[in-house]
Amino acid sequence: MRQVHRGKKQIPRQIAANLAEHFGDEALTVREIDVLRHISGGNRNRDMAERLFISEETVKVHVKHIMEKLGASDRTQAVAIAIRRGIVEL
Repeated sequence: MRQVHRGKKQIPRQIAANLAEHFGDEALTVREIDVLRHISGGNRNRDMAERLFISEETVKVHVKHIMEKLGASDRTQAVAIAIRRGIVEL
């Protein structure tokens, strides 16, 4: 309170920790979010490619970028991270 009264800013620890978890994260593109939603629905690469009107190879590239940007080791972890961050909903 004293710091705020002196004109300084104070961020609660929990909020600061949450911000730190996402600081420097590269944002997902709109298409990557589309692909991530399809992944969360249990779709295969082939199914996603047909629904999004792109090649299966392009889907694989999007999945690779999603995993890198979220720091996920597999699709399940990517979906869990996306849900926790509010990127996708189930």
